Parts: sequence; structure tokens; C-alpha cells
Amino acid sequence: MNLLALHLFLTYKFKLMELTFILAGLLITMQPAKSQPAHEGEEPKSTKTELPSIQQSSFQKGERLEYDVSYGWIDAGEAIIEISNEKKTIAGRDVMHVIGKGNSRGTFNWFFKVRDTYETYLDSDGIFPWIFVRDIEEGNFKMKQYYTFNQFKKTVKTDKGKEHQVPVGVQDMISAFYYARTFDYSNAQPNQVYEMSVFLDNELWPLRIRYLRKERIEIDNGTYDCMVFVPVVQEGRIFKKEEDMMVWVTDDENKIPVLAKAKILVGSVTMELRDYSGLANPVAKVD
Repeated sequence: MNLLALHLFLTYKFKLMELTFILAGLLITMQPAKSQPAHEGEEPKSTKTELPSIQQSSFQKGERLEYDVSYGWIDAGEAIIEISNEKKTIAGRDVMHVIGKGNSRGTFNWFFKVRDTYETYLDSDGIFPWIFVRDIEEGNFKMKQYYTFNQFKKTVKTDKGKEHQVPVGVQDMISAFYYARTFDYSNAQPNQVYEMSVFLDNELWPLRIRYLRKERIEIDNGTYDCMVFVPVVQEGRIFKKEEDMMVWVTDDENKIPVLAKAKILVGSVTMELRDYSGLANPVAKVD
């Protein structure tokens, strides 16, 4: 969870369905409050970087989350994000291959066809990316990106051959979803803010979410006990205020989004959990 209108550099039209896909990614739809451009041409002081290690039990290989996406009353598309069962290593470390797909469907295909694919190879121990792939087709617009993260050298190399210096453990737009699920929200207080650094479109962004409250909600899939979050946004951009986007996340160890609602410049987008499988823990679903 694609869930996203966060790419300010492209036209709003092309970002409508991308907004929907990254909504499923929870943090990725956030409008940064302040940008931090990557530092060009700087060499890391040391290549012997100690990589972070995170003990987490919120997700595992084989997890699959499926979402229905609607634009107003229109059944606009679907978003599916899953962790492959394949065994793969990068730099001698075990990684999880995450694949996210966002597709338009039904009548939405007639005037704006979307076929988006996102992939990340996520370090199983540190929950940070080694490789990020973005292959999107939205109407007549197509774009491909391939980022190689060298976490030891604290650099990201793009498919254009440009290298950027980044902090160790920096996230990409898909890995950030899983990294956010490693946070401990058990003692979260209203208005508490959580933050991470994400490398996106050749820049480093501080992404923030604000915890609001706990709430029980009912969707077509069932009733869930949830935590409610909003992005920390800069007013007057894609979202006029924080409450223009709200995300309901299961109040359990899985911490999966079950519902996201966003008011955008020309309407509203809703993402709702359709199905799930391969979860690492029991889900906070009310019988």
C-alpha cells in the first residue's frame, strides 16, 4: 500500500492514480513539510559504515495486501503489495523482494489507463533498501527509475549515473511503508509525530506522520480496531490541511492500513483493504 500525488515535479493529472497506489504505502503520500536536497559530489568519510539492525515481527515473506481504490463514486483501480517468498541476498545479506502494483480498471481504463509497478529489495535485518525499481505507465506518460543503494558508502546511484550522498538506512518510497511498521506505537500519545528520511526523485525528503487516536471502523472486509494517522503536510499543496488525508492502521503487531481517505484538489480518493494473506500475526479484526 498506489496509493499518491506526491511527486510535485510532474503534472497533477498523471499523479492521480499514483496517489492511490502509494496511499497503500501509508507514508509515501505525505507532502514533505521541508525538503532536504541531496548533497552532490561529497564523498563519505568512511566506507566501513555500521548498518542498523531492527528487531521486528510485523511482517514476513509471503505477506500480501490487496486494496480497492475509488475516485469519488467511481471504482478506479486496485493496489496490491506483497513480499515474495524467494530467497535472495545482496552484499551477502538476506533481502526481501517487495512488489507493488497499481492498476486502473473498469471505465477508468477508458480515459486514463494505469499500469504501475514498484519493487524494492529490502534488507531483512536492517529494514532498508538495496535496490528500488519504478516502472509506471499512466495515460500517455511513462517513466522508469532504477536506484542502487550502497548503504555501506551512504550513497544512492540512479539509472542516470548520478550519485547522491544519503544517511545510512535511508528509505525508498516502498521500503518506507515497511520501516514505518517497525515503529513502536504502543505508547503513542495524541499528536505524536514519527519521522524518517526517504530518497525520492533525486532528493532526500523528511517524511512525517502524526498519530491521532484509536478508533474502531467497519469496512466491507469487516470491522477492525485501528490507530488513526495523518501526514504532516505543508498547507496549500496537494493536501490543504493534515486532515485532508487520514489512514486507519490495525492496532496490532501487523500494523497494516485498512482504510485511507484523501481529499485532493479535484475530488477524493479512498483506498480500502480487500483481502490479506501471509500476515505474521493475528489481525485486530472484530468478530
